[in-house]
Amino acid sequence: MSGAASLNTSRSELDLDRPNIEDYLPSGSSIQEPTGKLRLRDLLDISPTLTEAAGAIVDDSFTRCFKSNPPEPWNWNIYLFPLWCFGVVVRYLILFPARVLILTIGWIIFLSTFIPVNLLLKGHPKLRAKLERFLVELICSFFVASWTGVVKYHGPRPSIRPKQVFVANHTSMIDFIVLEQMTAFAVIMQKHPGWVGLLQSTILESIGCIEFNRTELKDREIVAKKLNDHVQGADNNPLLIFPEGTCVNNHYSVMFKKGAFELGCSVCPIAVKYNKIFVDAFWNSRKQSFTMHLLQLMTSWAVVCDVWYLEPQVLKPGETPIEFAERVRDIICARAGLKKVPWDGYLKHSRPSPKYRERKQQSFADSVLQRLEDK
Repeated sequence: MSGAASLNTSRSELDLDRPNIEDYLPSGSSIQEPTGKLRLRDLLDISPTLTEAAGAIVDDSFTRCFKSNPPEPWNWNIYLFPLWCFGVVVRYLILFPARVLILTIGWIIFLSTFIPVNLLLKGHPKLRAKLERFLVELICSFFVASWTGVVKYHGPRPSIRPKQVFVANHTSMIDFIVLEQMTAFAVIMQKHPGWVGLLQSTILESIGCIEFNRTELKDREIVAKKLNDHVQGADNNPLLIFPEGTCVNNHYSVMFKKGAFELGCSVCPIAVKYNKIFVDAFWNSRKQSFTMHLLQLMTSWAVVCDVWYLEPQVLKPGETPIEFAERVRDIICARAGLKKVPWDGYLKHSRPSPKYRERKQQSFADSVLQRLEDK
């Protein structure tokens, strides 16, 4: 299911949560005309069933965005199974230990340099910031090397300048690592527990990253102020935002939050597309910890990815931030080959109440009935 290509000025934000009815109806040529004119009262007897069917369609189109589709099995025959077993031995007993060694060496180099720079160069903020940017890019390069990452970057490398923000589609937390090895972005990041949270509160804060907690309403105002302050600074690292707000499976794109498009600055789209030939880079945080996700990548043959830095966009006269966000989403989806869906990604973490879902399903069913009556 795909959303509308553009929004009318009169369309409200809530309309983005409504699916395109045309996607669920057959074309006019495939509908056989009834002997008499079809009227709404002729369908009232089946409206509860239609409501349930519409609800099932809506739920399926939403959950499809956050499912990892495993590849078709290819190794269950007498010829390929021995070869697959040999590949498992190579990946787990040769490649994986070598990658762990690479990542360990990277952390030793990084920490033995980052800690002295952070402590000893406090009186030289510009030099310290430059070295910290370089070191963060370096450790991210070691991470990519530990997956045997094959990443192709297309377009000009981002530069430090005021009043610009970069936005990208979001598949996994490794999106940040893939982009960070080329440019030390400051990102808006959800707070995480464990060792990831420790990195966030120490190393990543040194490059201007901003934490938020989606469960804390007061965080929105604080983060909005930090965003405005950051984009005004001429020496701040480029700001990177994942406006979907959650990881999507690299086949679909959910609604973009409008916060990045209300800053009054140019928006630079970044399209990220992973090739699933060796491993699926989608991180399903509800079923897998980030540590296990990294282990999955490190025991695969390689992570193959393309990154496109696209032309900057500005708010057009008379265009609302919501329309601006949808226009940028169109650009990213077209470049990365993603399907647009009209769902709010936050519903992945906080599902609506049964009454809200029932109201939405009823609204959808009524729209289908009205469309059928018009036919």
